[in-house]
Amino acid sequence: MYRRPSLVLPVLALAVFVAACSHKPQPVAPVAPTPTPGPTPVPVQPRPVPTAVPTPSVEEIPSDVAEINRRGYLKDAFFDLDRSEIRPDARAALEADAAWLRKYPTVKLTVEGHCDERGTREYNMALGERRAGAVKDYLVTLGVEASRVRTVSYGKERPFCRENRETCWQENRRGHFVVTAR
Repeated sequence: MYRRPSLVLPVLALAVFVAACSHKPQPVAPVAPTPTPGPTPVPVQPRPVPTAVPTPSVEEIPSDVAEINRRGYLKDAFFDLDRSEIRPDARAALEADAAWLRKYPTVKLTVEGHCDERGTREYNMALGERRAGAVKDYLVTLGVEASRVRTVSYGKERPFCRENRETCWQENRRGHFVVTAR
């Protein structure tokens, strides 16, 4: 009798241990969050591609050439002293001028090359011609037909400003536009 109770206790402990180990709790699957609806995509309507670009009407500008010049649709291109290269600020002005001229393809014009009062008459006439030519060439690179643009040099003969100071001389170093035909 003494041996039996000692054997029962370990067998009972082993049975409880096996029973406890054999029954593993099932893992609980995480609950996925409920998706929040995003913004509803808006259908994009393709823009219609124009089949032809309408020719702008020349009627949008005055019929009188003098009135066109008076209103100053075209802006002058200014130059540095003794130079005929187009400056960055002049490029911006000429790009706007070229856009306007492309809009009105029947407009013809003269580019006048002007200089300040310093230098000889002959030197300034040649410099004015180079300036007018540079303006015309730049307009042509921007899509303006060369046949619409004439050039002339006035050198220092027709100053815009007559005061003897640098700011005045700067105003005289320019390529100036005169519309000659509508």
